[in-house]
Amino acid sequence: MAGLREEDRILFGMRHPPHLIEQGLTGSVIGAFFEVYNALGYGLLESVYAAALAEELGSRGHTVEREVFVDVYYKGKSISRQRLDLLIDKKLVLEIKATEVLSRFSFRQMLSYLIVTRLPIGLILHFGPRARFHRLVSTDRQGKPLASARCLDT
Repeated sequence: MAGLREEDRILFGMRHPPHLIEQGLTGSVIGAFFEVYNALGYGLLESVYAAALAEELGSRGHTVEREVFVDVYYKGKSISRQRLDLLIDKKLVLEIKATEVLSRFSFRQMLSYLIVTRLPIGLILHFGPRARFHRLVSTDRQGKPLASARCLDT
């Protein structure tokens, strides 16, 4: 995966999954991502891509929530909040990036979102000079949520 050092690949336990979690949902979202990218191209603000993607996903029958705040708890007390760019069908976290180069931090950011939401799957959609997506999962082989998340190179 672009942007990750070999030690990060080992840390995140990256390997090819035997099956894809939420394959139909992620396939639909990835199709919408390329539809938006092909229409708008590179060079706009993240908020523009998020709005266009929300519109496209809504037209495909998905429930789209933008800028969703999620509480982080410590010993039963909310200590912080994180903001998800998009939450699709209450199952999939999307992180939109509109930078020239995708930062390594983007992967750690998504892994944090998956841990906090306890959702099994997230996509980083990079509206860069070249359209790219990255799938991250936080489950064991049986699909059960893990205490920590890992990244799968797809």
